Amino acid sequence: MHPREVAFNNLKQHFSEARQLNMRKLFEQDNDRFKRFSLQFQDILLDYSKNLISSETLKLLLELAKASDVESWRDRMFHGEKINDTEHRAVLHIALRNRSGNPISIDGEDVMPAVRGVIDHMSDFAGLVRSGVWTGYTGKRITDVVNVGIGGSDLGPKMVYQALKPYRHPEMRAHFISNIDGAHTEEILGQLDPETTLFIVSSKTFTTQETITNANTARSWFLATAEDEQHIAKHFVAVSTNREDVINFGIDPENMFEFWDWVGGRYSLWSAIGLSIILLVGEDNFIELLEGAHAMDNHFASAPLAENMPVILAMLGVWYNNFFGAETHAILPYDHYLRSMPMYLEQADMESNGKSVDRDGHHVNYNTGPIVWGATGINGQHAFYQLIHQGTKLIPADFIASVQTHSRLKQQHDIMMSNFFAQTEALMRGRTLEETVEAVEQSGINVDDVRDRLPHMVFEGNHPSNTILVTKLTPYNLGSLIALYEHKIFVQGVVWNLNSYDQWGVELGKQLAKKILGEFESSDTTAEHDSSTSNLIRYYLRVSREPAKNNDA
Repeated sequence: MHPREVAFNNLKQHFSEARQLNMRKLFEQDNDRFKRFSLQFQDILLDYSKNLISSETLKLLLELAKASDVESWRDRMFHGEKINDTEHRAVLHIALRNRSGNPISIDGEDVMPAVRGVIDHMSDFAGLVRSGVWTGYTGKRITDVVNVGIGGSDLGPKMVYQALKPYRHPEMRAHFISNIDGAHTEEILGQLDPETTLFIVSSKTFTTQETITNANTARSWFLATAEDEQHIAKHFVAVSTNREDVINFGIDPENMFEFWDWVGGRYSLWSAIGLSIILLVGEDNFIELLEGAHAMDNHFASAPLAENMPVILAMLGVWYNNFFGAETHAILPYDHYLRSMPMYLEQADMESNGKSVDRDGHHVNYNTGPIVWGATGINGQHAFYQLIHQGTKLIPADFIASVQTHSRLKQQHDIMMSNFFAQTEALMRGRTLEETVEAVEQSGINVDDVRDRLPHMVFEGNHPSNTILVTKLTPYNLGSLIALYEHKIFVQGVVWNLNSYDQWGVELGKQLAKKILGEFESSDTTAEHDSSTSNLIRYYLRVSREPAKNNDA
């Protein structure tokens, strides 16, 4: 039997006892529980004491990580081995933020000179734009930067742009066009002045349908004012590897920023895909972002498993996913600047570990990646927390907050943080019937008057959560936080024997869409589809081609 199976079976046996654990009692019995089940790395504190675990649980989870060769796979990734085996590629987003000066090689070639070259190229260009030396075709300085991309070319830069608002250039704004829905493009373009707008077209191949369609729309919009195609070079740059198509678009190849096939889309914000970031927050802050991620990389690469923050988070997720049968995991930031982090982690996690076939090509017989979702915490309290507290589903959750706020409204921050701490306590402790009665009496209400309501006011508690406190949301700490989750996802993929760095599941829909689009253009619906799809296509073609109805009042 493989050591991983042995470790898994040991956990399975342990689970029959552990499922009866009551966190309230565990805290009452152990005054040092927080101390024993918390970690701090620089400015990030992880409290995982409010989980359905004992010391024995943690020991067995770490044994599973060990038996799954997490350390070996980690080392292979850091050494540039081609662990993305279905695409025969290395996985080296860690090289993009390698600030050590040490080489990182693929097939014997050090990639760091090329990485540093791209960063220098980005920094030089960003400096010209930010200073006003680079201007539009009429001599006006650039005030708006539009990132045209999708998936990792959109979600990462957008999340970081929002998170680092206090560090942005005071006279520049960023916009993000990703949706192929024309309404999205029109909405953004309607806010812009062609004379002061710079577009970043982010597509490795420069053929991504959604991105290139949106880019061509932006190009036509720009030329409607500029009229001369020579002006495109002042207002469009590319993050790509397809030099020929970039030139044909009208972009100066000197303003093409390269990245490599060992950079996965959802791990690409550290690369030239982060051009919008460096333009808006500047070289120094972008480098700080890289430095923070690099620090977490070093922690992940060197810390013992029992003291390794990404490993601990990963194995807790395995515990709930594979033993408690939890289907989802909530990301709940109590920080307005982190409002896009749940959506960012949805892609990072679900595109990585949403797999039903293991590395060996065999269909798995166990749960793999969870459904990741979430929203800012305070808003969530008034929306879906009801289900987390009193619903029938177990929903592990990460609560994330900044201790020090950028806001001048300190009292509001205190109110928010009081809610932050209260929620994890309430999820853990719950409230018994007796405590509910006592609370009613203390409020001055006659218990007999509300006795029929009492069952509805009881909280079972015993709901798990992690608390992640960041001292302050700086570029450095944001980099560390993002890298923390990247490595957590990787560890879980190793434990589940998955390739976390491919995404074949997105291909079939793309292929069918291309086929159906051809049918739209020819009005030929004779292609083989199921009766549902065929009739839906016919309905769409018939109704969409009819004269528009005027429903205005």
